[in-house]
Amino acid sequence: MSDKGRYSKFRPCIDLHHGLVKQIVGGTLSDLAPTDLKTNFVSSKSPGEFASLYHEHLLTGGHVIKLGPGNDDAAKDALKAWPGGLHIGGGITEDNCLQWIEAGAEKVIVTSYLFPAGKFSLQRLQNISRLVGKDKLVVDVSCRKRGDKWIVAMNKWQDMTDMEVNEESLDMLSEYCSEFLIHAADVEGLCQGIDQDLVKALGQWVKIPTTYAGGAKDISDLDLVDTLSNGKVDLTFGSALDIFGGSLVKFEDLVEYNRATRSQNLATKQL
Repeated sequence: MSDKGRYSKFRPCIDLHHGLVKQIVGGTLSDLAPTDLKTNFVSSKSPGEFASLYHEHLLTGGHVIKLGPGNDDAAKDALKAWPGGLHIGGGITEDNCLQWIEAGAEKVIVTSYLFPAGKFSLQRLQNISRLVGKDKLVVDVSCRKRGDKWIVAMNKWQDMTDMEVNEESLDMLSEYCSEFLIHAADVEGLCQGIDQDLVKALGQWVKIPTTYAGGAKDISDLDLVDTLSNGKVDLTFGSALDIFGGSLVKFEDLVEYNRATRSQNLATKQL
């Protein structure tokens, strides 16, 4: 960890598909070609069991993502296990955002709803921010690389939008939300390494808490993200993690890393 004001930490996740906790290769999730889906892991444990595990170890700021329909009950199971401790995303709109806060979500995560027909709607962002409050809203700007740019992708990362992820767009979005969640969809679920260029760029661009997901394969990726982003970006592990059937990263090691990170952050604040 470097000597600075904030240190990157591990953020947990619960990805739900057809009511089950799964780890999926992000780029293969499609309504048009469901047989192309590549699944790395399907858990026999309930979403609530994962939420309880995160609660036990004080792993804050984790996200529950509903990948398609049929996941509401599973999501509520997770939120019930840790009321006020998790962020919920997937199908969040103006019509249901408050219901999820009432169901126990700390924050709601919005993506596709902001892009009707793939076009960004500032009005929708303003409306949902006003409804739940800026402090309870996370904007998911998950993206895919096109040339030398990153473009926000929606609808399970299959459809490209008209928004480029850059400092200008992130500054605009941050006026209405308190955090960003960014899946690098091209490397999601592959365990072949993070998108280092994107993490470094985010470290230069973001001014609010940001979580990156995609490709993490070793606990050393936490130090890498910390260095590349100057501590501004946190990291999610998925398919590489032992609690999701992986063999590359141990959950207990991430818990210990976060414990050390909390101590570092506390010491920095006291200086």
